[in-house]
Amino acid sequence: MAEVAPSAVVIPADVPQKPPPKSKKGASIYKLIVAIVAESKERKGMSLTALKKALAVKGVNVAKGNKRINNAVTKLVTGGTLSRTKGTGACGSFKIAKPKREPKQVKCKCKDKYIYKI
Repeated sequence: MAEVAPSAVVIPADVPQKPPPKSKKGASIYKLIVAIVAESKERKGMSLTALKKALAVKGVNVAKGNKRINNAVTKLVTGGTLSRTKGTGACGSFKIAKPKREPKQVKCKCKDKYIYKI
């Protein structure tokens, strides 16, 4: 029989561990957008281009996060935080939405039915 040389034992080198991910600095894009639109004194709302310029002043990289900003604006509109005064989608002007009022219950004189008025 042929002699087999013992194989060398491979010892794994110390694997460098990845550093933990850095936490975000500053407020989220949603909070920044709501704060900027709330600061606006415009009666008809703030346009998207003006909003992006204000975000750039606050330190947000608008060129890199353009899609994120557009998605945030559309989600704030569908969620009811912002209202769109002009345009469609993420384009147009936006202002802070008024809180919805609950309809008043008015009693009708006919057979105890209620009529709701807004």
